[in-house]
Amino acid sequence: MRTRRLGSSDLDITPLGLGAWVIGGSGWQYTWGSQDDAESIEAIRHALDSGINWIDTAALYGLGHSEEVVARALEGRQPRPYVFTKCGMVWDAQGRISKVLEADSVRRECEASLRRLRVDAIDLYQIHWPVESLDVIEEVWTAMEALKREGKIRWAGVSNFNTAQLERAGSIAPPTALQPPYSLIRRDIEQDILPFCERHGIGVIVYSPMASGLLTGSMTHARVAGFSEDDWRRRNASFQEPELTRNLALVEFLREVGQRHGRSPAEVAIAWTLRNPVVTGAIVGARSAAQVDGFIQAGEFRLTADEVREVEDFLRRQRAS
Repeated sequence: MRTRRLGSSDLDITPLGLGAWVIGGSGWQYTWGSQDDAESIEAIRHALDSGINWIDTAALYGLGHSEEVVARALEGRQPRPYVFTKCGMVWDAQGRISKVLEADSVRRECEASLRRLRVDAIDLYQIHWPVESLDVIEEVWTAMEALKREGKIRWAGVSNFNTAQLERAGSIAPPTALQPPYSLIRRDIEQDILPFCERHGIGVIVYSPMASGLLTGSMTHARVAGFSEDDWRRRNASFQEPELTRNLALVEFLREVGQRHGRSPAEVAIAWTLRNPVVTGAIVGARSAAQVDGFIQAGEFRLTADEVREVEDFLRRQRAS
């Protein structure tokens, strides 16, 4: 796959990166249900063999388990892919999760992630979620820059920040990258955030381009009804009526577009996010090697201008109905 430079860093990343949220497995608040570690390791290795050169995980995913699985998958692998992870979400002995943005906490989290990932430095370390206080953001971003100077992280980024929060972090040092949600059914970053990133040279790696599985082409009403009781998507409005039926209708339209090129709805959905020149890369998750094969060609697939207009027309008709 072709690569693009991520913001102001020296990281040249492929248009697709492997997301490791689902790899965290079960037994925590935001699980996707049970997941076999051996299948996860196979999926990671297959994604890398297929050309992906970066993995995005977080300490939160599986309460540390995702980072541990990533480390096992990368053991002995040369060259190593870039590994991105996140901080700012911590848990106690009972697994209760809270948002903590404090300099000392971020440092402890970084040390723990380095141990779990078995690396000397994290390629991109990201604040997972912001807090409303801009002063707190300034304190934590100063701590992130200190970790960078010490060589514990190579580059510092943020996730889910708005423009005011990006500006406050930028008053200390420009963020290398922003990780926001972006998909055909979640487009709010187009108005202010993407233009801001373009003006300030901030790389953008979007998450959930397939809307947490909704736009893959394999989701059905029956499959949603069969989600495990602990699957976080049961609580998400996009997987409930009336949104579910509307979203599955969009998938059928994407299937029609994809069939012209021998592509899946998932590949069309991902390619749609990558059509935006401000987007450096898209994070795509996988439970298995087979799921990797279902989206990997999206890294090189491009929609025509006419097809992009077709998609926009379809979405307008949906909103008007």
